[in-house]
Amino acid sequence: MAQLEINSLIQRYGKHTVVDGVSFRLEAGQIACLLGPSGCGKTTLLRCIAGFEDIAGGEIRLHGTQVSRAGMRTAPEKRRIGMVFQDYALFPHLTINQNVAFGLGKLKPEDASLRVRQLLATVGLSGQGEKFPHELSGGQQQRVALARALAPRPELILLDEPFSNLDVGLRERLSVEVREILKREGSTAIMVTHDQHEAFAMADEIGLMHEGRIQQWDVPYNLYHRPANRFVADFIGQGVLVAGVVGDGNSVRMELGTLTSDTPVQCSESCANCDQGCQVDILLRPDDIVHDDASPVHAEVLHKAFRGADILYTLRLSSGTEVLSLVPSHHDHALGEKIGIRLDADHVIAFKRNDACDEPDCNIRSGQVLTQPIHWQD
Repeated sequence: MAQLEINSLIQRYGKHTVVDGVSFRLEAGQIACLLGPSGCGKTTLLRCIAGFEDIAGGEIRLHGTQVSRAGMRTAPEKRRIGMVFQDYALFPHLTINQNVAFGLGKLKPEDASLRVRQLLATVGLSGQGEKFPHELSGGQQQRVALARALAPRPELILLDEPFSNLDVGLRERLSVEVREILKREGSTAIMVTHDQHEAFAMADEIGLMHEGRIQQWDVPYNLYHRPANRFVADFIGQGVLVAGVVGDGNSVRMELGTLTSDTPVQCSESCANCDQGCQVDILLRPDDIVHDDASPVHAEVLHKAFRGADILYTLRLSSGTEVLSLVPSHHDHALGEKIGIRLDADHVIAFKRNDACDEPDCNIRSGQVLTQPIHWQD
């Protein structure tokens, strides 16, 4: 039985639909993330799960029990949910021990004290229990907030942009630490964030939201390498869409060469013109294009961003198309220089161009995978 089930959930503010028919399920012990730009509905969805808001349609179930539907809402305090807020929400007049013990009123004092000591050790704050929140760093305060949420052993932990008030380096480190803590405790959790790096570091599965809907619910690898649509491809990672033309059955031609697929490139079952020039856009990531002095294909360096071990180059092809390439930093090229490049991709994704096919049924399957081998054209 799933720890959390969301079925066709709808939430509106007046006539404005903020969450539009969202469905997903989360198994016990999994960590999920609701990812998306500001205004996509992710925080509203989290508030609905927490029980802070009535819903307009659909249902929410926790461990099989319905806790929300239109016209019915179980109170937040009866849902056995722990919440970690963006601003930590620690009580400034209470010690760290007292903050963590706040939800343990039903335990005997000695049992509550033991639970607090165990959790502070878990989050790496042993010996800090008599301090007050203002005496701790931001990262330490966030770990206290997590310990407080874990203390009553809730069935579900909700984290609302938990690292947004921290600097970049601390965010990256703390996201890994928090994941390890949640896994160690066997907790089921959902985090909301707009930062894909946090989502990748934290989550087993990610739901990418846009305009109130989940565009793709998947593991991080598939979101990056097998995006379900153009929005996912554009939001996740970096990349560019390069024009291509469907060739003979299993191939797509593009400026950098010809990509071949291990399955026929089908616009649709009824389209007879797929091998007669239907146009597509091919998603190329920076790691799909490598530096190669021996390559016959050259591109001009327009911009470069030094990243320590690597340099991210923005390159212009002879047609004027711009692509990205991630190159080891010992290949340090000047702006305006022309360098050799070639494709080195395990697979890339092709999307149909709605305005480019004369056949009404021409419709490249969303996110069809084009795999190796890659053949170069002279």
